[in-house]
Amino acid sequence: MSAVVEARELGRWYGDVVGVSDVSVTIEGGIVGLLGANGAGKSTFLKLLVGELKPSRGSIRVLSEVPFANARLYRRLGFSPQQDALWGDLTARGTLEFLLRASGFPRAEARDRADRALRRVQLESAADRRVAGFSKGMRQRVRIAQAIAHDPEFVVLDEPLNGLDPLARRAALELFRELAAHGAHVLVSSHVLHEVEELTRTVLLLHRGRVLAQGSARDIRALLDRRPRRVAIRARDPKRLARALLTLDGVSAVRVGEDGALEVETRDLAELETRLPALAAEVRAGVRRLAIADASLDALFDELVGGAR
Repeated sequence: MSAVVEARELGRWYGDVVGVSDVSVTIEGGIVGLLGANGAGKSTFLKLLVGELKPSRGSIRVLSEVPFANARLYRRLGFSPQQDALWGDLTARGTLEFLLRASGFPRAEARDRADRALRRVQLESAADRRVAGFSKGMRQRVRIAQAIAHDPEFVVLDEPLNGLDPLARRAALELFRELAAHGAHVLVSSHVLHEVEELTRTVLLLHRGRVLAQGSARDIRALLDRRPRRVAIRARDPKRLARALLTLDGVSAVRVGEDGALEVETRDLAELETRLPALAAEVRAGVRRLAIADASLDALFDELVGGAR
């Protein structure tokens, strides 16, 4: 099978601002995660991929075709942009029907497809409400619905989980898996590693418009885990717990904030998770809350580029 995306020395800039630079990459089928901090060039790369932008240099082919100004290819693509550009005066159903009619579907089929897509994103009960009254998460689901309503071969999703509550987020992830299971290729952009890990083992990592790494999420996580992890803990007696935590292997620093919250840095997260319950009980510190911060992508970028900025 041919690659879904092939880019060679791809570049796009806006005056003196570089969006992407010298990107050469091949993306195979299935679900692929596009990972990078905000401003890494993800949205520019996706707009080049779906034909919204023309490359300033190099080339890109999608499903073996050049995407820019290619109406034939557009029928095979579905794109959910990060920007909220919905028409507030239209209903959710009206939005999808309009886009489907503009793509050449007959009226009856456009309505059927719109209803089906809204059911898939769990918006059927709001189908006849104006989008202007929708929450951020509901508007996000409308954008996802319009990207899949025409059953595209390749679905491109730019930060599709932004604004979704936990239930809607879980449903969206399941929908993306379902699309892939039925033969569609899916590219999901995110700046949060654990979101990508829940979907796929294949990750493309961008930083400042360049590809830094391509491989499995496990490999990316291994790079992240070389650096200390931060754990936030709230306890009844934070100072007593802080002293006890410093005795654990791997704990390099413990800071007590003005509000009494602890911030712990450790190079052995598993050891901390295993020992914390017994340690807290032993010193009667009364742990109330624990949150493990996902490893910083900026830290990973520093790791990959040798600390250069």
